[in-house]
Amino acid sequence: MEALRIMIDEHQSLAAILHAIRMMLRDIASGTLQPDMGLLRAMVHYLDAYPEKRHHPKEDQFIFALLRQRTAEGAAAVQRYADGEPGGLEGFVAAFEAFAAFYRDHMMREEREILPLVHKHFTAEDWAIANAGFAGSADPLGGTRTPEAPEDFARIFSRLVAAAPAPIGLGAGPYKEL
Repeated sequence: MEALRIMIDEHQSLAAILHAIRMMLRDIASGTLQPDMGLLRAMVHYLDAYPEKRHHPKEDQFIFALLRQRTAEGAAAVQRYADGEPGGLEGFVAAFEAFAAFYRDHMMREEREILPLVHKHFTAEDWAIANAGFAGSADPLGGTRTPEAPEDFARIFSRLVAAAPAPIGLGAGPYKEL
């Protein structure tokens, strides 16, 4: 039963981050909160990385696989869950298309507005710093962390809570990357 308690606790933590982002976006839109893009990026990263690296593998291996083995009813329920709700794919496609359009616009604005200024104003020293910084990064398709240095999700979550504005968090923001 401890596994279910942990699973539900993890769901509640993820739901808290979702709720916090929604509240912050509402307050930013109303002008009552200044945007902290570092905090928002970190929160979205947590929502993306933690479930895929830690939460879902445990569900798949220790809950869903065992339930499939124990009962045909469980196997059918897990399969329905894996297949998604009716209309689920269409909703996912719509959300992904909106995200893809947003992200593509983000990249195009960087390339259209920022990179020409970089070309125009960077010195040889700036280029050396930028080149060294980018050369030292891992291939994004291979991930951003080495197996020797896995992400510490408990630390990330604590930093998110500390930086998020009250009543969402402790209000110690703005969020700072380490």
